[in-house]
Amino acid sequence: MSAAFPASTRAGPLRPSWASSPSLRSSRYGFSSASTGCKGFCCRHSGSAVPSAASKRPPLQLDSSLASHAVASPNHGERLDPVSPALLILHYTGMPDGKLALARLSDPASQVSCHYLVDEDGRIIQMVPESRRAWHAGQASWEGVTDINSHSIGIEIVNPGHEWGYRDFPAAQMTAVKALCRDIVSRHGIRAHHVLGHSDIAPLRKTDPGERFDWAGLAEEGIGLHVRPAAIQGGRFFSSGEAGQPIEALQAMFSLYGYGIEVNGVYDALTEAVVTAFQRHFRQARVDGVCDASTIETLRSLILAKQARM
Repeated sequence: MSAAFPASTRAGPLRPSWASSPSLRSSRYGFSSASTGCKGFCCRHSGSAVPSAASKRPPLQLDSSLASHAVASPNHGERLDPVSPALLILHYTGMPDGKLALARLSDPASQVSCHYLVDEDGRIIQMVPESRRAWHAGQASWEGVTDINSHSIGIEIVNPGHEWGYRDFPAAQMTAVKALCRDIVSRHGIRAHHVLGHSDIAPLRKTDPGERFDWAGLAEEGIGLHVRPAAIQGGRFFSSGEAGQPIEALQAMFSLYGYGIEVNGVYDALTEAVVTAFQRHFRQARVDGVCDASTIETLRSLILAKQARM
């Protein structure tokens, strides 16, 4: 099985050029506090409320003409690396309805936000200026960078998610998501392999936007990187608890594509979570955390497609 992996995958990830600040580099696979050190704008002094910085700013101006209106969230800060966003991260809200999601994303106590919220009817609401660091990614990693919030734009898509009755994304909503993604990618020059799901960058914590999300449809519109998944069939597979050089080579392939995974030769909890996240995005027919031949061949095709675009 080890012969199935190209030798070039045995090297660790290089520092991506889009993440220029040395302070944002973590230990090889660890996380830095920069990705989770979000603070609200409101504070109290001598028992009286001090006006927040957000309240002194002018009304939120729409960055995208596709947004119907703005609902300003106070939950954002300065981008810690002053570069144009290089990543586009897609989420589902994971709440019973859009009204509750909007309330939470605009509540200073929640310390979470996004740049855009896309409702089920296709309405697009901007919540944070694109120039600002919205708090949507949390503890996450991609291509060795852990301060994802400083390098990304985050879109929340209204859907109950796995906890509240996960369902298909309505056609009107997907049409709006595609249009918004196309607009953002075009204006910021975001590469195809940098359009990701929350579960891709935080596989141990997150499952969104999930296996019902139409990544293939986005790719047909020129958004994101996608390949035809290899057919599911019998043969050799890897699963939890296995160890050895083939597992190390497998982990190196996931690392080469961008996933935050430790190359230690053990099919541990993180490896299983990465495989599951990969399947949710790129091989949706079966999401089980087992790395079968279909998963490996699909990953190989993605790596080649990514390298062809570099």
